[in-house]
Amino acid sequence: MDAFSPDPLRLSSAGPWLAIVGIGEDGRAGLSPAAARALDGASLVVGGRRHLALAAPLAAETLAWPSPIHAAYPAILARRGQPTCVLATGDPFHYGVGAELARLVPAAEIACYPQPSAFSLAAARLGWPLAECACLTVHGRAIERVIPHLQPGARLLVLSWDGSTPGRLAALLAERGFPASRLTVLEAMGGPRERRRDSVAAGFDEAGIDPLNTVAIAVVADPSARVIPLSPGLDDAWFESDGQLTKAEIRAVTLAALRPRAGQLLWDVGAGSGSVAIEWCLRHPANRAVAIEAREERAERIGRNARALGVPDLAVVRGRAPEALRELSRPDAAFIGGGVSDPALIAAVWAALPPGGRLVCNAVTLESEPVLIEAHRRHGGMLRRIAVARAEPVGRMQGWRPAMPVTQWAVTKP
Repeated sequence: MDAFSPDPLRLSSAGPWLAIVGIGEDGRAGLSPAAARALDGASLVVGGRRHLALAAPLAAETLAWPSPIHAAYPAILARRGQPTCVLATGDPFHYGVGAELARLVPAAEIACYPQPSAFSLAAARLGWPLAECACLTVHGRAIERVIPHLQPGARLLVLSWDGSTPGRLAALLAERGFPASRLTVLEAMGGPRERRRDSVAAGFDEAGIDPLNTVAIAVVADPSARVIPLSPGLDDAWFESDGQLTKAEIRAVTLAALRPRAGQLLWDVGAGSGSVAIEWCLRHPANRAVAIEAREERAERIGRNARALGVPDLAVVRGRAPEALRELSRPDAAFIGGGVSDPALIAAVWAALPPGGRLVCNAVTLESEPVLIEAHRRHGGMLRRIAVARAEPVGRMQGWRPAMPVTQWAVTKP
């Protein structure tokens, strides 16, 4: 825990002292009477320079957010017990600073006055049911995060980083086979500068877009569009690889054996092309993974694959296990696809798993099989052999070309 992050469970107070006020582009005119009283009664008002200007005039001491933003948290916490106000855009608890502050200050000490979020405003402008939209943000985050959401007929609402984001989104859509998708750029919603622009991805050439914008995307897929399926087992050709790749059929069985749950962390040890870690992250937006790979060129390739398939936040650690595992956060599940011939590696991963943690190991060599058999004898679980054959040309005919069989050990730690 950082120095500015006290344990909120140890704090107690008679009542709220921290007001978090959502403010829109209409400034003070859009505030409720209660929000205005909280703002005017504060001895310190914190916010972005735009927020402070929208809330003017202010008699209180003001603090503009520094960079990084958490550098201001000690100054806010030092005011505990004194009326303090933090300004945020729209709904402070929807991709806003409210959630960060609530990790530092108990909810009982916070009074929040939200306004409609950019998502709510955008849905109202377009007549889209908000519950049927994917609400995303690329504000300070990789734009590739939208890729898994590019499903035919989907409606996306995306918070932009700046005025260049709509054009970058349009280019991404056109590049991946969604050129007919319709983009609506909604600028400075709720205030006198509000503006709307409509375009298809392939013909997007708008300039001078306000940095404060939200992009609505009605997804239209060409027949050749690369749509990320909802099931595991992505086409092998979608991964850049030097041959070190868990093949699609084995990968699908491996993901099923790992039994991913929302928000869990996976270690992919000896990750190769990163395919298992990437597919783990694709199972749920809250899932996280660390790909551990000893070879530099493979580690770089994993990063490229992760970005291309919409999980740019995948962590890649270059190093040789088990040494490379020592500083990592404890996993909920682990997959060993390379190095299973080393009993010390399996022991190190097993020791790192918590009770209920899941371990899956795949072996293709004769030397690795006895190691998995011994691990199964010691820890239980399931051993199985998976054999796959694919039809390939034999002259003018077709025949079965068997892949190397895989021995898989899967176990839940008691």
